[in-house]
Amino acid sequence: MNHHSYHYLIMSVHMMFQKELLNALKDTGLSMGQPKIIDYLKDHDGVSQKDLAFGCHIEPASLTSLLNRMEKQGLIERRMLHGNRRSLYVFLTKKGWEMSPIISGAFDRLEEKIFENIPDSDRDHLMKVLEKIYETMLEKE
Repeated sequence: MNHHSYHYLIMSVHMMFQKELLNALKDTGLSMGQPKIIDYLKDHDGVSQKDLAFGCHIEPASLTSLLNRMEKQGLIERRMLHGNRRSLYVFLTKKGWEMSPIISGAFDRLEEKIFENIPDSDRDHLMKVLEKIYETMLEKE
């Protein structure tokens, strides 16, 4: 395997980032996937499960099991809105909102750490390129 290919590097960096993030949050009891959901809900509280799955890039079936666990932990609650039984909307609970700044802080510290030896201009350029890649892939879905 070519260790300098895009897919290898992006996968490796992502896996290492996830490992560091979970390590930074080990005292919270959160597991893989949960920090991303809480971070997303912070800005989209009351979102439909379908939109949450899309926004977090999680398959709907995987999201359901994650949300079941998070509901048991008291981090989120799912509610019907407008009497529509077919779609559930996801809200952070008080405990979920309390977790939010802890998660944001962990993300911020980790990003600071990974970019500490990279000039701002290189960081800005990387972010622009990744955004273009993301938009291109989104168009192809």
